[in-house]
Amino acid sequence: MATTTAAEKKAAAKTQYNAFLAVCPSQKLLAQVSGKWVTLVLSALGSGPDCDGDPRPMRYSELARVLAGVSPKMLSQTLKSLERDGLLDRTATPTVPVTVTYELTELGLSLHQTVRQLKRWAETHRDAVSTNQAQFDARR
Repeated sequence: MATTTAAEKKAAAKTQYNAFLAVCPSQKLLAQVSGKWVTLVLSALGSGPDCDGDPRPMRYSELARVLAGVSPKMLSQTLKSLERDGLLDRTATPTVPVTVTYELTELGLSLHQTVRQLKRWAETHRDAVSTNQAQFDARR
């Protein structure tokens, strides 16, 4: 009988990820990347408020201007979380004051288009959803 190494077991389990199962670790990742500010930061990063440009590095202050309503604490936490997840890189340039830029990694770029499309869908269909909600509530 052949034995399997821990790496082989992990690789086999990875091919069996199914987010519909409660024990699947990809559920936690879905929760992380689908948060309001994560989605908006990934969508805005490098593209600005219209999300029509190509991704490019952005400074914290640029992101704060684009993301109206985000508190400094929430933006900082979100950026740190995205850096920890490997979705963006933080680069500090030794100037006075220090210049810090954030840029999507290859992994972040792979998610960038998806969240930009989700943002566009929400903007396009918000009125329809609101109308449906009002109609539903009126029937209750």
